[in-house]
Amino acid sequence: MQYSILLEDAEGVSYFEDRTVDVPFREFAPPAAPLQISELYPATGFVFLTLPAGWKGVQHRSPRRQIAAILSGRFRVEAGSGEVRDFTAGDLFWMEDTTGAGHVSSAEDGVPATMVITQLG
Repeated sequence: MQYSILLEDAEGVSYFEDRTVDVPFREFAPPAAPLQISELYPATGFVFLTLPAGWKGVQHRSPRRQIAAILSGRFRVEAGSGEVRDFTAGDLFWMEDTTGAGHVSSAEDGVPATMVITQLG
């Protein structure tokens, strides 16, 4: 399983990196057959979030370490490095830029962007 992560360099400039999650077969809900599942990541809560159609934010840091699962729309993120990535339904976006200059995000294509954001412990 792949995701994009937004990290920060020593100067606080955010940048993207692609990562892969290992999802080996394991028992999860016996007596159901084993399925592919990652390690457990501690979380503190989650929110449902909608960026209205045409919404564009200002440069900001992520409020916490968090991961977004995009449900619908096109969610655009511009890292401090200038790289721009678009995320659509089914994409995962992990945010670790909590101390530097941050990033800019927006809802594209004239439709809302909806997601579930899980805040990590």
